[in-house]
Amino acid sequence: MALDLFVVLIYAAGMLVLGYYGMRKAKTHEDYLVAGRNLGPTLYMGTMAATVLGGASTVGTVRLGYVHGISGFWLCAALGAGIIALNLLLAKPLLKLRIFTVTQVLEKRYNPMARQASAVIMLAYALMIGVTSILAIGTVLQVLFNLPFWLSVLLGGGVVVIYSAIGGMWSLTLTDIVQFVIKTVGLMFLLLPICLYRVGGWDELVAKLPAASFSFTTIGWDTIITYFMIYFFGILIGQDIWQRVFTAKTEKVAQYAGTLAGFYCVLYGLACALIGMAAHVLLPDLDNANNAFAAIVKASLPDGIRGLVIAAALAAMMSTASAGLLAASTTLTEDLLPRLRGGKQSSLGINRLFTLLTGIVVLGIALVVNDVISALTLAYNLLVGGMLIPLIGAIFWKRATTAGAIASMSLGFITALVFMFKDGLDANTPIYYSLMAGLVSFVAVSLASRRTAPLASAI
Repeated sequence: MALDLFVVLIYAAGMLVLGYYGMRKAKTHEDYLVAGRNLGPTLYMGTMAATVLGGASTVGTVRLGYVHGISGFWLCAALGAGIIALNLLLAKPLLKLRIFTVTQVLEKRYNPMARQASAVIMLAYALMIGVTSILAIGTVLQVLFNLPFWLSVLLGGGVVVIYSAIGGMWSLTLTDIVQFVIKTVGLMFLLLPICLYRVGGWDELVAKLPAASFSFTTIGWDTIITYFMIYFFGILIGQDIWQRVFTAKTEKVAQYAGTLAGFYCVLYGLACALIGMAAHVLLPDLDNANNAFAAIVKASLPDGIRGLVIAAALAAMMSTASAGLLAASTTLTEDLLPRLRGGKQSSLGINRLFTLLTGIVVLGIALVVNDVISALTLAYNLLVGGMLIPLIGAIFWKRATTAGAIASMSLGFITALVFMFKDGLDANTPIYYSLMAGLVSFVAVSLASRRTAPLASAI
């Protein structure tokens, strides 16, 4: 175990070094937020895939594979499909806008009030994305190294906060590429084959698990549809993902490299689900399925290799944690802070300061929340329930009004919160009722109010 800890410490030190190098490249406001809009296909594909595949996609999908079998891959499949749709359909018009945040589109179509209202929802979403992956980091370090959970969160999350704050998007891009390579090798080419070998091969896996484990619908059509409602549409409107789109050097880079990233997400989901299935055979009596990933790593891998796979898992989690963190701070500094400062735009120093402060808040929230899938579901329920309808309306419906957009955001957001509290985070009702409330209020209030003249050309 000492060798594993050494490998993980080397990995963490490497991330900090890359963060420092990113700081040296981030010389302007635009460098810090969107890497100077200058990423080529390799960097873009790696950072896009790394952003999406984080703690919930890794630890969560292994847990789903442990419980439901191969159908646990649908969470990653929904995320991957969203990445493909975003890059093929929306990347071209988004890049022409040369903006920094999702909410700026709403301001162009409605007015600044709509931007402020949507920024509050986007901030809540981005914070929870960061929390989700920090939680996963803490869980893995706790189980594998027998550390107190609070210390695991502060150590693992602290590394993310430091390199994100000092270098912004350049630090995230450089660390994402290394993380993309490490998690591909560690999970797909080391952990999965070793787990299958420990089980006795594919035939033994089939023999030792019920037939339902190999059905792609065991998890339930209602859950599959809900995953697409939440995660597919969430990807289409999430600040952390749009901010990656804004880094592409050209439209072609976004379309082709982004599509490859989406297909990679689907394959990653299949690999993680299979790891979960192997864990169910090798460790059938786990008290907590959330610990399936950490437990199978601890039980099946030799020293050194175990450390590399731990680093791979941390790579997946850190990339998404840093994306959520930068998305939250960008929303603060670009959408909310200028209003408090009389319209004055943020500087590079302000960006760094607020990324650091946002990171401290994310660490604090992670210390009091304990379920990665629930945290991710909370984030996407709030985002999709509050913003999908007014954003689609901004693009496609000329009769949409500012009053209708704000009503839709408010009611959708509140409805999602109410039903998550009433029925639980795993229920399907929050997303369906929040979308219904958002759509009805958007159409009714828009038709009853004066038509909004766009302030500028939107998508």
